Amino acid sequence: MEATGITANLVVPDIALARDFYTGYLGLSVEEMNLGWVARYRSPDGRAEVQLLTRDASASLNPVASVRVGAAVDDAYAEAQRRGYEIVHPLTDEPWGLRRFFVRAPDGNILNMAGHRDD
Repeated sequence: MEATGITANLVVPDIALARDFYTGYLGLSVEEMNLGWVARYRSPDGRAEVQLLTRDASASLNPVASVRVGAAVDDAYAEAQRRGYEIVHPLTDEPWGLRRFFVRAPDGNILNMAGHRDD
C-alpha cells in the first residue's frame, strides 16, 4: 500500500462561511467536491488543497487528514490490523463512492484511509 495523496481536514462550523477565506484569500478556487458536510478546494494548478469538514457523515470522530490509497484500501486495512493500530471507524463502502476506514496513528491523530470505487 502506498499513499497517493494526503489532504488536511480542517474542522469548521460552517463550510459556506469558511469558503471565502480558503478560496478568496488563499486562492484555492477550484471546488473539487462539496457534499454539504465536507468540501475540497484546490489551487488552479493542483499544487495545494484542503478539505473543510463540519462533521463526518458516518463516523463519530473527525479525521485530521484523508489519505488516498486507491484500490489498496483493503490492503491498508489489513496492514493496520497486522500492526495492531486502532481502527476507530470500520472498513465501509460509503454511499458517496468511497471505501474507507479510520485508523488512529500512534501519536493519537485519526486518519481517513480511503479509495474510490473506480480507482
